[in-house]
Amino acid sequence: MQASPIRIPTVSNDTDWDFCFHLSQQAKKPAYQQRDELYSSRGSGESEEDTKATEEMAIGCMSLPEDKLAQSQKKIAQLIKKKMNIQANKELIRCVILSRIIFGEEHWKCAQALASLAYGYLTLRGLPAQAKKHAESARSTLLTWKENTTSNTEKKEILEALVMLYYTVGVAWLLQNHGREAYFNLQKAERNMKELKELCEGSVHRLQVSEKDLTIALGRASLAVHRLNLALAYFEKAIGNVIAAKGDRTSDLVSLYEEIAQIEQLRRNHDQAIQYLQQAYSICVSLFTDVSPRTAEASALLAKAHALSGEAQHRDGSHLTDHN
Repeated sequence: MQASPIRIPTVSNDTDWDFCFHLSQQAKKPAYQQRDELYSSRGSGESEEDTKATEEMAIGCMSLPEDKLAQSQKKIAQLIKKKMNIQANKELIRCVILSRIIFGEEHWKCAQALASLAYGYLTLRGLPAQAKKHAESARSTLLTWKENTTSNTEKKEILEALVMLYYTVGVAWLLQNHGREAYFNLQKAERNMKELKELCEGSVHRLQVSEKDLTIALGRASLAVHRLNLALAYFEKAIGNVIAAKGDRTSDLVSLYEEIAQIEQLRRNHDQAIQYLQQAYSICVSLFTDVSPRTAEASALLAKAHALSGEAQHRDGSHLTDHN
């Protein structure tokens, strides 16, 4: 079973960042100056509608950066829900710029916003190079504040940001087929997740990066560096977590069963691989129609696994005949 290749989009520069940064420079000017500039630009022939629009713009410009940041953060969730990923990513950029204005570049809140932006580039835009660039910008600041803060509340948020940062970098490396670097960073995410759970006495929830997401990524990275037994353990853990949370007939299990079957095939456990693929196919049949693309894909993988199992048995039998 071979995973289809992943196309990695690349960009030479970050036009969204440049565009939003240019727009955000208005926020650095005092409100009264922005208001005066807006009113001074009004011409003598301006209509009543133009005047009203200008006044509304002036009110917007006089909003405090803190208010604008809260509005952007609220807007991001709404845009993601509507699958407006590019617009959501632009709001994440705006959050970084507003955080710089409010807190300063060396504050952990600014680094937290950068980590969120990096995660956005990875999950919303599929741009691993951009994701790594912004994550690297946030790393040293978050680590410095983590060591120096005495507040448990701050430390919790910093640890959450570090989990997201290392997860982002790890998955970005994985998408670029650098398994060793991916595994190294995902291990760091796992260590920070463990520290976060200890700080919260085990009750972590509503994290940007869930424990399930991290476990699956670690399984894939382990597979990429050919640590098959470790990859198997991570996928077994992920499957157990999903079943505990959503039951044994959820669609979330389909891809996990297919991936763990791939690991079992590489370990030459063909019968176990077939069992996992049968479970995946059974879920597809119960949730989708028999002729749905997802069910057809699961059926094809199952048929291929049976064929591989037959070939393996044939090779083993030929070997025994030759030996005798």
